[in-house]
Amino acid sequence: MKKQPETTDKTRQTFVNVFCDLYSQKPIEKISIQEIANKSGYNRSTFYQYFTDIYELLNYVEEKVLKSIKEEMASRELSTHTFQDALQCLENAEEISMLKALLGDYGSVHFVERLKREIPFEKLIVGLPTNDVLAPYLIEFYISTLISLFRLWIRNGKDLSSEELVKLIDSLFANGIKPYYFFGTVNKG
Repeated sequence: MKKQPETTDKTRQTFVNVFCDLYSQKPIEKISIQEIANKSGYNRSTFYQYFTDIYELLNYVEEKVLKSIKEEMASRELSTHTFQDALQCLENAEEISMLKALLGDYGSVHFVERLKREIPFEKLIVGLPTNDVLAPYLIEFYISTLISLFRLWIRNGKDLSSEELVKLIDSLFANGIKPYYFFGTVNKG
């Protein structure tokens, strides 16, 4: 007898949720299939019906997140406030809990590099000369900074509103960090 698709999807999603919860707490090397199965309420053989190993599960999670972000970005008409649009695409991604795990303390550099490569963040930089020899460096600086600040914001429990974060990032790109220092102490205004 064939399983119902809803049951199959629910079981797969349970494995994904448990994996992301564990991946938020410890490195992938310290996560076992037995632990995922136990916390999911299934046995190891059920896990193997969905994934061959933890790395296939990780790849599945990465693919799902990237697809969600791409779809969110494609569904929007980017405005002149393009970073805010990108932030909202990341924040509104259906798989935000997965994204938090992938960008968390134990997430991999590999995923961050995939994110930079596969999501067209460079389109967010208006007026950048693409044929300039410095262009790849400027794009890398811009994208790496955006992702790092987004990661910190998520890690800090979104302690700033998304508007405050966008304002801060716009200011940092326009004016650098010096305006935030006042005689050796950080100026929070």
